[in-house]
Amino acid sequence: MDPAFCSEVGVYRGRFAPSPSGPLHFGSLIAAVGSYLDAKAHHGKWLVRIEDIDTPRVVAGASDIILHTLEAYGLHWDEPVAYQSQRLDLYQNTLNQLIKNNLVYACTCTRKQIKAQGGIYLNSCKVAGHPFQHHAIRIKQSKPCLEFNDRIQGSVNVAKSFAEEDFIIKRSDGLFAYQLVVVLDDIEQGITDIVRGADLLEPTVRQISTYQLLNQTVPKFAHLPLAVVEPGFKLSKQNHAPAIDNQNPLPALCAALTFLGFPPPLELTHSSVSQLLTWATGQWQISQVPKQTEIVLNHQ
Repeated sequence: MDPAFCSEVGVYRGRFAPSPSGPLHFGSLIAAVGSYLDAKAHHGKWLVRIEDIDTPRVVAGASDIILHTLEAYGLHWDEPVAYQSQRLDLYQNTLNQLIKNNLVYACTCTRKQIKAQGGIYLNSCKVAGHPFQHHAIRIKQSKPCLEFNDRIQGSVNVAKSFAEEDFIIKRSDGLFAYQLVVVLDDIEQGITDIVRGADLLEPTVRQISTYQLLNQTVPKFAHLPLAVVEPGFKLSKQNHAPAIDNQNPLPALCAALTFLGFPPPLELTHSSVSQLLTWATGQWQISQVPKQTEIVLNHQ
């Protein structure tokens, strides 16, 4: 982490971290707007990171489309955009240190085998001594986190079996897993506050345990309600949610603010995106965001 961050005690540093598997849709706009407003209301920095570590899911040109969309919606980032694909040395160096300190092990179990065991990995390979090459690598879960306090959702509890599972941090195909890289990125970028969708509530406990394993300060978390077309069915690129309109951003921006609990006054619905965001920044209070994990859209 840049030493300059350490000297700025109390300075808010937030981020929006989309994966380039397609253009931004209304659900991702909510996460972008929520994280942006929380950062700006705290007079902090708002960073953008492209999470392109899962290369099979990366769509060519999607990163540029996402950045153009953010600009069209007035969501301007404060520092150069970071790309996970350019941080492989950081991830590998950390993994090497974890291996050296005997904090990880190789696992040969397949998804089929784990499913046959009830869907929960039973730490079967923990003492097997498999070679690391060409196998998945799991973290030895020594600091499980079963609950945490979320700035929006309040007290969040997860199943003990999930929290205590030795989860994968590098896949058998050689790709680093999200649970490791997101923590390393946030540490390296000095992120103090994470505002994102409630679909990541449960994995948060694994990320908290990783911060603790690395002896790093855990950021504050706030999980926004998800936009769903029906209960349990969120808007996502995987289910072909339509891209938001770059040419006419005001309607979607007004809808996102209303979704978050800040319906703009009528006169601002025909203003500029910068005027609308300035108003929203002045109004923003995270306590006003609906304390729900999902909200069904009437139409989107």
